Parts: sequence; structure tokens; C-alpha cells
Amino acid sequence: MKLTVIIKKGEKQYVALCPELDVVSQGYSVEEALANLKEAIELHIDVMGLPEEISDEDLIITTINISDANAKTSEIVR
Repeated sequence: MKLTVIIKKGEKQYVALCPELDVVSQGYSVEEALANLKEAIELHIDVMGLPEEISDEDLIITTINISDANAKTSEIVR
């Protein structure tokens, strides 16, 4: 089964996400994050079972740009 992996560099670690299964893990290197994600996916499948086959046609991966001018900061209410 072929799954998508998205890796993002955090402050101290890399975060790895498998969007098809909504499984996340992390590591101090890309390789460690991938290895940890693979283990998390295997555990997820052991508990939840195999998902329905997901084809590339079922996925839409894209990006969007958000203008800083439109960004609003939220106020903290106490």
C-alpha cells in the first residue's frame, strides 16, 4: 500500500503526517521521523485494520496562499 507522507520542520523536531490515515509522529531527523511514522502506521493498522484502498485519484493535494493583510489576530478573553 502506497501512502502519502508530509514532513514539516518544527522548532526542535521534524513532524511527519500520513493524511490518509490521520497518523502523526515526529523525530529529530527526517529519517527518524519517517521511521517513527512507519511504526505508528503499522500500529494503527494493527488496531484499526487496513483502510479501504486509496487511489491517487481519491486525493487532492494542493496549497493555498493567505494574504497577511487579511489575517486577523484573535484576542484572548479571560
